Amino acid sequence: MRIAIAGAGNVGRAIARELLDNGHQVLLIDRDPKALKIDSVPDAEWLMADACEIASLDNAQLNTCQVLVAATGDDKVNLVASLLGKTEYGVPRVVARINHPKNEWLFDQSWGVDVAVSTPRIISALVEEAVSVGDVVRLFSFRKGQANLVELTLPDSSTCIGKTVEEVTLPDDASLAAIVRDGRVIAPVPSDVFIAGDELLFVASATAEDLIKGCFIAQ
Repeated sequence: MRIAIAGAGNVGRAIARELLDNGHQVLLIDRDPKALKIDSVPDAEWLMADACEIASLDNAQLNTCQVLVAATGDDKVNLVASLLGKTEYGVPRVVARINHPKNEWLFDQSWGVDVAVSTPRIISALVEEAVSVGDVVRLFSFRKGQANLVELTLPDSSTCIGKTVEEVTLPDDASLAAIVRDGRVIAPVPSDVFIAGDELLFVASATAEDLIKGCFIAQ
């Protein structure tokens, strides 16, 4: 898979290294000569160009990319690059970095963004997940909130302790994706039994997210 990354700063280069390790082709784009630290990611393609300019994206052959990652430190640049990638080049998957939480509402499909990643929100969610037992914690949003990845850690008082997966009825538009137990990830089957301390991961709509807790915790 060919993936273009707009922004060759620390974040962009870190993403590039991970993707290269997973066998993908990666193109890093940045207009700042100081950001072109080619030795830091020698296996990537590099292009000194402005990701907000059509001519630059033509040179990058963005139409041959299956994914565009807008990872600069400037939300305006990430939005424009996302919009151009989606509307002008038909990139199937556009992932955009949100630097300032107040701008989250802009990062949706009207700007060509398929997945918006807010670093402050992720860090906040991870902190909540680390200290919250018995509460539903949103970890990630897909397609601007149409579906969310949420986590619930079962306390000793959970009403589902000892019940099987098939015995607990979930709300519509919610699916149990995984059970994390003692550091192991379990793909749930109907006969699996819930125990205290299980970390349950769900994919759910915003409406279903609000109802999940009631399925596992006495109100």
